[in-house]
Order: sequence, then C-alpha cells, then structure tokens
Amino acid sequence: MRVPVIADADTGYGNALNVRRTVRLYEEAGVAALHLEDQITPKRCGHYEGQEVISAEEMVEKIRAAVEARIDPHLVVIARTDARAAAGLDEALRRARLYAEAGADVLFVEAPRSIDEVRAIAQAVRTPLLYNLTYSGKSPILPPAELAALGYRVVIFPADLQLGAIRGMQQVLAILRRDGLTPESLRASFQERDALVRLADYMILADRYAAENPESGGGGAKR
Repeated sequence: MRVPVIADADTGYGNALNVRRTVRLYEEAGVAALHLEDQITPKRCGHYEGQEVISAEEMVEKIRAAVEARIDPHLVVIARTDARAAAGLDEALRRARLYAEAGADVLFVEAPRSIDEVRAIAQAVRTPLLYNLTYSGKSPILPPAELAALGYRVVIFPADLQLGAIRGMQQVLAILRRDGLTPESLRASFQERDALVRLADYMILADRYAAENPESGGGGAKR
C-alpha cells in the first residue's frame, strides 16, 4: 500500500536557489507534498517563543522557486507562515494571501491562539488550509471533523508517534523491571520487525555481494 507523504522542508535550507534544489530532491524521494516556512535560519518550533521571520517579499520568491522547480504538477507546495508569533495575526493573514498569489497550493498559518483565530484564518483565505494539531502547544486542540467544518483540508499530527513511542518504551521498561518479561500484547513480533526494516531484501544483497567477493570463498567473478 502506498501512503502519500507530507515532508517538512523547514525553510528550504537557504535562499530561493536552495529551495529549488530542495524541492527537486524531495520530489525525487517520492513525497506527495512539502511545506516551506518563512522563519529565519536557524528556525524554532512554531509553538515555542522567539520566532523571527524573513521578509514577505523574500518568502514569495522562495515559493515561486518551489513551484517552478517541481517536475510533477501534482506535487503539493505548502506555504507556512510563523508571522502570527513574530508580528501578529493580521500580518500572518497578509502573508498567507501573498503566498497563495505566489502559487502555494496549501496555506499553513502556524500557531493560532484561539478558536476565534482559527475561524478568522479560514474566513480570510480561499486557498486550502492545513492545521497543525500539536499537544501542549499554543493552538486549540480541535477534532479533525470540526476543523473540516471550519474549512481546513489537511490536519497534521507532528508528535503523536514520537510521544506514543516514548510512553510505550517507558511502560515496557516499567513492566520489565516489575515482572521480568514483556507481555506479547505490548510488543511486535520479530517477523513484523524484520518486515518493517526489509531484512529479507538486505539478506539477498548480502548473499549477492558475498558471492561476488573472491575472498569470501563464494567463487567470485573471474579476472
């Protein structure tokens, strides 16, 4: 099964020329979409303090570069602005409109502070919107169905797998310390693990290269 991947391309790792290269590399890797943001480098998490943004004009050129760089017209370019934290909601909305005009397919206004701001963003722009649903952040935690009703078309969960993995490891360690064994219900099988990391493919490659190595005893290629 193929699942579309949305990649976080941060600031594009440089200026507009770097953005072009970033888009090409992400597209070659097979992503369905990527988002670029208007913070300075180095950036900060959008739900911490101290964000600074580049000029809207510079970000517009980076978005234009991203759109022009893609080969597959179905690659979705998502423009993120952190101007809400750096300069207020009005500036964030102004930038969102500019980024849409520059060709962004989806807009990502990071860290609205309230449900009223979430609604204001949806009412201010007609380009499809992305919502960052992060726990313990600055934005309200809203069910995806409610966000869809407000007009948001994409919801990302940036930390759920990481936070879930941390809690799962803590639980397993506590059980190991208490009982000495981990119950089957709390662990994957080795077969599942091997399939996930594609062990069989690497074993085939290992056998292939061992056969071609003259020093391995496997009868390597003749000189």
